[in-house]
Amino acid sequence: MAYLWLALLALVAAFFAVILIRAFRFKPRAVTALAPDEAVVDEKKAVDDLAEMIRCKTVSYYDDEKIDKAEFKKFRALLKKLYPTVFRKAEYEEIGPSGLLFTLKGKSAEHPSVFMAHYDVVPVNEEGWSKPAFEGIIEDGVLWGRGTLDTKCTLLGVLEAAEQLLQQGFIPEHDMYFAFAGDEEVAGKSQPVIVETLCMRGVKPAIVVDEGGAVVEGIFPGVSQPCALVGIAEKGLMDAQFVIEGAGGHASAPPPHTGLGRLARAVTQIENKPFPRKLTKPVAEMFGTLGRRSSFLYRVIFANLWCFLPVLDALCKKTGGELNAMMRTTCAFTMAEGSKASNVLPPRARMVANLRVINGTTCEETLAALKYRLDDKGIQTSIVQGMDPSKVSETTGYGWEKLTGAIAQTWPEALVSPYLMVACSDSRHYCAISDYVYRFSAMALSKEERGCIHGHNERIPLEKIARTVQFYVRLMRSL
Repeated sequence: MAYLWLALLALVAAFFAVILIRAFRFKPRAVTALAPDEAVVDEKKAVDDLAEMIRCKTVSYYDDEKIDKAEFKKFRALLKKLYPTVFRKAEYEEIGPSGLLFTLKGKSAEHPSVFMAHYDVVPVNEEGWSKPAFEGIIEDGVLWGRGTLDTKCTLLGVLEAAEQLLQQGFIPEHDMYFAFAGDEEVAGKSQPVIVETLCMRGVKPAIVVDEGGAVVEGIFPGVSQPCALVGIAEKGLMDAQFVIEGAGGHASAPPPHTGLGRLARAVTQIENKPFPRKLTKPVAEMFGTLGRRSSFLYRVIFANLWCFLPVLDALCKKTGGELNAMMRTTCAFTMAEGSKASNVLPPRARMVANLRVINGTTCEETLAALKYRLDDKGIQTSIVQGMDPSKVSETTGYGWEKLTGAIAQTWPEALVSPYLMVACSDSRHYCAISDYVYRFSAMALSKEERGCIHGHNERIPLEKIARTVQFYVRLMRSL
């Protein structure tokens, strides 16, 4: 018996020794220091130009009749006024419903780059704003307005950098394309048509840069430094509906379970059984990058996911949030429809859920998993709309090195890491022609600022506008 206890103690000691040794060896990877690359920009011009862009009410709607197309035309005319050198040196085309494509020829057609952004914005409830959303007010070092963060500042950064460089006689080493859409917020057709156009012309981008991650703080457990998160993939999107037909009647004599009651039970069945975790390549690489920079306790966890992944998974399921969303398919019930009168049982009851589908699965597989969770055969479950997750981009090679180098020179205090983007963007269309699609919004954003995107009081500090332009100057010069 004593030998048995000694053997067990030896096994436990060996287990903890392995855990601790792996944690001690889980150190940051060596990073090559880059030579300083000064990027002087005209901050006043950048701020004034963005303010003018904000004054164009380029609000997109799913209902085409609600769109004020004159404002979109006004925006395109404004670009010609603000960036005359770009329009003179680059070929300009209007493609699809609202797409703008600039082709800037370089010394070589190899390793072309694509810089993306969208100039449409989501609608505004003016009553919730402290300042008017479309007047481009500059006050106390801050520019207010819808689109300052999503994503007219990105578009400004691209064109402001290109205008300045071209005025200085800059000729890119490789072809560059600036691809902007005015219908991204409604999953429009402009970027898909641009991709089709580039494909027909034989363009295979060595790097595509669109909105996505940003420079953020307090986003990863145990890491105190700012983190520059670059999305190398994005989850899929699916709206699923749950319908019960023929359950109408007078509310004074209801059945034991009404249609809405049965749907409510279905909601709890689905919410009580979250989708299983899946450690995808983007998240594994993020854990491998930022986990090495975390405090020792967290290094123990991230260096030994073979042991602690179930613990991390349980924590994610309990707390929810973005880390949980990067680990699994999520399902959020967002809409419910019933009767039009309080005393009438609805003849048709319906609920809709918005799902973000984890990479490596499909919308059809996700629908089957939803049906499996339900024990009410009277509920009809179907996909309203959906698109599968994107491909995962490479984190080695020309495009990745150029992008991370420009980030490191612009935000030297930040740790650059891949991550999985849980929202959707137009960049997914470019996975058809490139393995190097990166989602990075060139801004350092606080939690409060990130909360303003699609919300009230969207605004940006003026210093961050200039920093965005500096990033694109550095990136363009390096490509």
